[in-house]
Amino acid sequence: MGVLRKAKKRRALRLFFASDLHGSDVCFRKFLAAAKVYEADVLLLGGDYAGKAVVPVMRQGDSWTASLHGQELSVPLADYGRLEADVSKRGLFPVQMDAAEHARLSSDPALLEDLFRAQIRAQAKRWCDLAAERLDPGVRCIITPGNDDPVEADEILASCDRVEFPSFQVCELGPFLMASLGVVPHTPWNTERECSEEEMAKRIDEMLEPLPPDANCILNFHCPPYASTLDDAPELDASLKPVIRGGRPSIVPVGSHAVRAAIKKYQPVVSLHGHIHESRGVQKIGKTLCINPGSDYSSGVLRGAVVDLAEDGTCMDFLLTTG
Repeated sequence: MGVLRKAKKRRALRLFFASDLHGSDVCFRKFLAAAKVYEADVLLLGGDYAGKAVVPVMRQGDSWTASLHGQELSVPLADYGRLEADVSKRGLFPVQMDAAEHARLSSDPALLEDLFRAQIRAQAKRWCDLAAERLDPGVRCIITPGNDDPVEADEILASCDRVEFPSFQVCELGPFLMASLGVVPHTPWNTERECSEEEMAKRIDEMLEPLPPDANCILNFHCPPYASTLDDAPELDASLKPVIRGGRPSIVPVGSHAVRAAIKKYQPVVSLHGHIHESRGVQKIGKTLCINPGSDYSSGVLRGAVVDLAEDGTCMDFLLTTG
C-alpha cells in the first residue's frame, strides 16, 4: 500500500504590503513596480501616504534655491527638475514662489495649511493617474489612510476608478475578508485620525463582529498591537524630546491595546501594520502572523512585505523586502 501524502497548498493570492510612504514619489513608483517584481495580485498601501510639509523654492539670480533640513540647496534654473526630485523623494512638496508670496505664507499659518493640503490632494490625484497608467489591469491597488492623512484627500482616492479605498470597511480578497482601520490611539502630535482606545475597540468590533465565525480574515490596521515589538519607539518627554535612561534612548511600546485585544479575540490569518517606522519585524499573537514592514521613505527606500495566502484560508509564506 502506497504512502499517503498531504496535498500541497495552492496559493490563492500574493499580496504586497507597504506603509508610511509620507508623500515620497520615488517610493510610490517602487510600490507600483512591486506588482511585477514580486508577481503580486494585490498591492496594499496601509496608511500615511501624505507628504509632510511644503518646501518653498525661490529664484535667486540664475538659480533655484530651497532650504531642506537646514541645508541650502541651489541648482541652475535649467536643473529645476533635479531639485524637485531631491525634495519630492523625501516626502516634501517643492513649491515655486516669489519673496512676496513667501512672506504671506510665513505670516499666515492658515494660508500655508491650505497650500499644504492642496498639494496633498494634487499628489493623490497624480498617484491615482500613475496607478492607472502603470498597473496591469489584473492587479488590484488598495490604498487606506493613516493618522497623518488629511480627510480631504479621501474623496479623491475613493472616486478613483483604478484605486480601491476601503477605509473603515471590509472588502473581499479572494477567499479572505480584509478589514481596514486607519485611526490610532492619541499621539503627542494631535494628528488627523486619532481616538481613544475605547473608540478604537468599538470601531473594530463594528467591522468584525458581523462577519461569519468561520471567515478567513486579514487585518489592515495602521496601528500595531501594543507590546508586540512592532510598536517600539523612543519615549518622549513633555517637550517631545527623547528620554535618555542609562545613557541610552528609552524605548517603549506605543501600539494599541484595542488592536492587540482584537487580534487575540478574532485570530485573523494575517495582521498588517505600519505607523512605527523603526519597528520593522514579524511576530505571532496566537495563530495570527503580525507584520510591520517599517519605513525608510526619506531615503527613497521602500520597505515592504510579500505575503502568500492559500486557497484554504491560511498563510503560506511571507518575505520582508527592501528596495
